[in-house]
Amino acid sequence: MLKRQNPSTPEHSKDLAAHGGAPSMSHNDSRSFFNLSQLVLSAGQIKPSPALKHSKITYFEVEIVDVQSKKQICIVDKVPPASTLLDVKHKFHKACPQWYPSRVGLQLERNGPFLKDSVSIQSLAVSSIVTLYFTDLGQQVGWTTFFLTEYTGPLLIYLLFYIRLSTIYDQAESRKNFRHPVVHLACFCHCLHYIRHLLETLFVHKFSEGHTPLKNMIKGCAFYWGFTSWIAYYINHPRYTPPSFGHKQVSYAALAFLMCEAGNHFINVALAHQTNSGNRTCFPSPTYNPFTWLFLLVSCPNYTYEAGSWISFTVMTQTLPVGIFAFLMVIQMSLWAQKKHKLYLKRFYPEVRRKAAMIPIIF
Repeated sequence: MLKRQNPSTPEHSKDLAAHGGAPSMSHNDSRSFFNLSQLVLSAGQIKPSPALKHSKITYFEVEIVDVQSKKQICIVDKVPPASTLLDVKHKFHKACPQWYPSRVGLQLERNGPFLKDSVSIQSLAVSSIVTLYFTDLGQQVGWTTFFLTEYTGPLLIYLLFYIRLSTIYDQAESRKNFRHPVVHLACFCHCLHYIRHLLETLFVHKFSEGHTPLKNMIKGCAFYWGFTSWIAYYINHPRYTPPSFGHKQVSYAALAFLMCEAGNHFINVALAHQTNSGNRTCFPSPTYNPFTWLFLLVSCPNYTYEAGSWISFTVMTQTLPVGIFAFLMVIQMSLWAQKKHKLYLKRFYPEVRRKAAMIPIIF
């Protein structure tokens, strides 16, 4: 006898599916579906993904303390991490209008160096409160104003002595004595020197937005203006005597002076071009211009040419005031050159280590 087949067997389901029928759900399938439903219900209601919240910005509080009395002057609050020290100075100026930003000196420690305006607050912060020590730097002037004032004075003062004002020299004696050609040449060279400085200050040099105390400008003006008055008085005096070796001494010295002035200008242009191009990763290299070849021997050729100008001017005029001024200038520029040379050694050691600071061959 043939056994009746169970319609719920797999073969029966396949037949129904083949003829387009829908198979009925088996007991195991319904149990699996029930377990899945219980799992979903036990997991709770499906929550939507939370929206991304912006992270809160941590603000800093900058406490300004007087460096002498250690008393708190004010607190600059809500300072963003990206703020610089210059931003803090501007906010400090709003709280204390008597101290404008260029007059404010801030230190991280009482005996520490003054911090630069470009320093970020985040780099100084150890906690949410930053303590800075305040020093009043006094009245300040910009670097452009500083140099323009310092160089304009000698230019005008020398011309006043050159025209021989009646309040300076005796007019009767001035008319009798003939002026030696070196007097006119000295006036031309002296004016050329300071006109070059003024033009380079306006169009070549790129000064930072920093400032310097007014007392420094007064000291610089007193030095340059005072020596110019002394030099101009002797050279333009009616009793001035020409150099001992005459025309030959004057000609060679004047030629050396003009070459040093040209070299100084081309070196300053090369340094300014390097700064403007942003290429500070390598030491300035000589170009086709022969005046820049001094870079092969010294690291500060602009000071070398400046010293050469005043030494040449001393030989050309053969006066004691010019010699004393040239001697002091050589000492001052050698100190500046040594300071810059140390910075160059740290930044461009392989290229600068065999160079002198200002005077060739002397290491």
